[in-house]
Amino acid sequence: MPDFRDLVVWGAAHRLGLRIYELTDRFPRSEVFGLTSQLRRAATSVASNIAEGNGRGSDREFRRFLLIARASAHELMSQLLFARDRGLLTPEDAHTALGHAESVARMLSGLITAINKRVAKPKPDHPL
Repeated sequence: MPDFRDLVVWGAAHRLGLRIYELTDRFPRSEVFGLTSQLRRAATSVASNIAEGNGRGSDREFRRFLLIARASAHELMSQLLFARDRGLLTPEDAHTALGHAESVARMLSGLITAINKRVAKPKPDHPL
């Protein structure tokens, strides 16, 4: 299995997390335990779960962590919409971040599909 840092999806998720930190740096102090924390946790969870799953050493475990990463990307999208609707993000910043999160979620779906095909392959019969 390749190093997680070599995975294109991990790089995209990492950059997304960094961007979320930049955006939330602008949030009011009153949100530090609210949306700031929620957005940052969800964003870092995406890249972290890709890395952890990669380190588990099996396709089944990797797939399980990719599913968690994809769920975190969806959680992040919901929180971005909430932040936008509360006026904490400009519509432009929210649109760009949502697009990045959606792209990462699609990449994760593609990787999950590829692993599903690999896991589902029947094993050749071995003679006794």
